[in-house]
Amino acid sequence: MYTVESRYAWRRLVASTAISTLGGVGMWSITVVMPAVQAEFAVTRADVSFSYTTTMIGFGLGTVGAGYLIDRLGAFLTVMLATLILVGGYVAAAFVPTLWLFSSMQILIGLGAAASFVPMMADISHWFDRRRGLAMAICGAGNYLAGTLWPKLIDVVMREHDWRVAYLTIAAICLVSMIPCCLVLRLRPRPPGHGATGAAAAAPHSARSLGLSTNGLQVWLSIAGVGCCVAMALPQAHIVAYCADLGYGTVRGAELVSVMTAGGIVSRVASGWIADRLGGIRTALLGTTLQAVSLLAYLISDALVALYLFTALFGLVQGGIIPSYGVIVREYFPPREAGFRMGITVSSTVVGMAFGGWLAGALVDMTGSYQTAFINAFAWNAVNGIMIWGLLIRQNRRQVFA
Repeated sequence: MYTVESRYAWRRLVASTAISTLGGVGMWSITVVMPAVQAEFAVTRADVSFSYTTTMIGFGLGTVGAGYLIDRLGAFLTVMLATLILVGGYVAAAFVPTLWLFSSMQILIGLGAAASFVPMMADISHWFDRRRGLAMAICGAGNYLAGTLWPKLIDVVMREHDWRVAYLTIAAICLVSMIPCCLVLRLRPRPPGHGATGAAAAAPHSARSLGLSTNGLQVWLSIAGVGCCVAMALPQAHIVAYCADLGYGTVRGAELVSVMTAGGIVSRVASGWIADRLGGIRTALLGTTLQAVSLLAYLISDALVALYLFTALFGLVQGGIIPSYGVIVREYFPPREAGFRMGITVSSTVVGMAFGGWLAGALVDMTGSYQTAFINAFAWNAVNGIMIWGLLIRQNRRQVFA
């Protein structure tokens, strides 16, 4: 019998993390190819940044859609479909003649990549109980492992060929690697109320315990998600371009992406361990506070050594924020809605990433530097901190008067 935290649950976690790592390329490839695409099509930084925005739009729509499908069809069929969309998007993008068609194909890439992140976290949450936060964080860490591994590979292919060959290479690797991993996901968790899996899947609280309706909490988390990820988008989407502007080259930029995401892996796993002990709200507040500090650090110096240090710090502190939202969802929403509710919550963070990536590029075009962009990111991060702090106050108030 396959139950929570069984050997099968751990095998499923390994497969889910592999899918998250492979499919996660959809979020990171655009940051590496952006300077090359800008040069080929002779466009502005804001114009090429729009392709990052369309990627995030596709990712946001895909997160909600894939979350809904995983709740109803299971992970196997959902991820198989997403893999084909992802591969098709990369192949199509490799042959486009204009930037606007490229940006359109990035929507498909975002749609396909979406199933490999939050929907996988929602699925794995049904297979763990005591270590649920850790399991979700490990699965989510695959997205940052993707950011550590893929940029270097893409950069190597681009230096030998060009970004179009790099996109075809990505398509081939994903096609032959992701489908075998999907086979491990054929089993589905028991519905709530049936055996150990159902008991473990039950939410310990409800939105009412925070003094909010279910939809009210959903809106609250969505506003918080936009705030944190407008801020988060600046280093993630622009670090390669920022390095190129400073004269350090795209190779250094790709290395910084790897440094950032390597730190994100540590942050993501650590946040899961913390969330199992402190809960999702406190973990989210810790992450957003430290992210604010790391954003301010970029204003101190733009020397190469400083960039490596600040980027490592940014990766170490921000990686656990989004998985902590998933933990909050599992704590306060019905388990049968886990995929859909996580999808909506994280799609709001994707809206923030999409808007933040474009806004940073527009501010650079307006001012000629990234200083204003970093100040803007800090301000949006403050919005997120206020919203999460408000949830903590509500949580503490309810505990006092319970």
